[in-house]
Amino acid sequence: MIIDYKLTYPSGTATAVLINGFHTPKGDVMAKKQVHGFVKFFASSFVWAFFQWFFTGGDTCGFVQFPTFGLQAWKNSFYFDFSMTYVGAGMICSHLVNLSLLLGAVVSWGIMWPLIRGLKGEWFPANIKESSMKSLNGYKVFISIALILGDGFYNFVKVLYFTATNIHANMKKKNLNNTFSGNQKQLPLDDLRRNEMFARENIPIWLACTGYIFFSVISIVVIPLMFPQVKWYFVLFAYIFAPSLGFCNAYGAGLTDMNMAYNYGKVALFVLAALAGKSDGVVAGLVGCGLIKSIVSISSDLMHDLKTGHLTLTSPRSMLVSQAIGTAIGCVVAPITFFLFYKAFDVGNPDGVYKAPYAIIYRNMAILGVEGFSALPRHCLQLCCGFFVFAIVANLLRDLGPKKVGRWIPLPMAMAVPFLVGGYFAIDMCVGSLIVFAWHILNKSEAGLMVPAVASGLICGDGLWILPSSILALLKIRPPICMSFFPSR
Repeated sequence: MIIDYKLTYPSGTATAVLINGFHTPKGDVMAKKQVHGFVKFFASSFVWAFFQWFFTGGDTCGFVQFPTFGLQAWKNSFYFDFSMTYVGAGMICSHLVNLSLLLGAVVSWGIMWPLIRGLKGEWFPANIKESSMKSLNGYKVFISIALILGDGFYNFVKVLYFTATNIHANMKKKNLNNTFSGNQKQLPLDDLRRNEMFARENIPIWLACTGYIFFSVISIVVIPLMFPQVKWYFVLFAYIFAPSLGFCNAYGAGLTDMNMAYNYGKVALFVLAALAGKSDGVVAGLVGCGLIKSIVSISSDLMHDLKTGHLTLTSPRSMLVSQAIGTAIGCVVAPITFFLFYKAFDVGNPDGVYKAPYAIIYRNMAILGVEGFSALPRHCLQLCCGFFVFAIVANLLRDLGPKKVGRWIPLPMAMAVPFLVGGYFAIDMCVGSLIVFAWHILNKSEAGLMVPAVASGLICGDGLWILPSSILALLKIRPPICMSFFPSR
């Protein structure tokens, strides 16, 4: 894919350009400036998160519940919660992503949810909580799922189309003279050197096959023991089909820079949920989704890393060993981190800080696969169909319409997130976008250099505070002050 088909893998190429840029005299000066900016904003973000902690002595206390635009807007989740993580993320994401988030928040929390809430007693029973899937929360979850599925379906078909046409074009061009050695004669010296290094340090096919079979056998035995609802033959089928799906995903990522693993996982979720039946369908669907997603996702991630290695003259074997070490560390660190959050915080609470929105979305996808459309509240199916079609039409307009129009078409996948999470998330991201916009106006060259470093510092500083705050929560040490807001009498 890298040498013969010359796939670009844009993210891997960008990483390689960044790494190669550091190893120049000018790059060294730039790197020092970026490190200084990262450290400064990392420290500021950490101190700010520490300061905020003192005022969070209750469920709706602290700066995270500050009614920036008034109490009525706050009740509909429109406020700035001073999260440096989301501000930093907004600085990294494009303006289109952030504006799409804001549009999704306005459409859902500004218009739709207040209107649907007013139909309580007509569209859904008035005597059940809004958090029930048969109440307002059902509309929030399933409409966001419709947007995600519509966007995912369109991009899935699009990537498959580009992949198929590209492979077909390459097969037509290929002839006896189009061999590896024949291609190399026309390449620049640097490319010849890269290709020679990459081919010399290739990974033996027997090693890949042996490793895959070994871990497949372990999974077929262990996963049904961990999750009795998942039959061993479900795992076997997943491992049989995963390599072909992984190839399609890796090839598509090389062309479009899009990792479609989550969409392959959603297909597996619906198939396994339907096959396993009502009693086991939800768990079987979720486990199957995670299994397919993990296998397929790592294929494109590894190809991005190998592309980076190819352009930086790094041995593919070194890249594979590094991936293996990182995966092994992740197998230890990830469960510890999960249980630290799970024990210290109220993870999954729709009204809490850690809502885990995608956990709710995927669980209800599995329920939909088991129960069918009977799981939806009244008129929810019609709304879901409308937003599913909207997602496809929006993507078509962006890809096929004039560029001046397409650049302003919102991203349905981004719009879907605030439908469930709330408007505050979109506002935080837009603040980050506003900072980047202003910085580019004031000093464009400095902004291009420093924005990634500053954003990373804000995210890491705020994120690091989670560790001491979770330890304090486990030790039952509560913040001393509750800063909350109420209307005046």
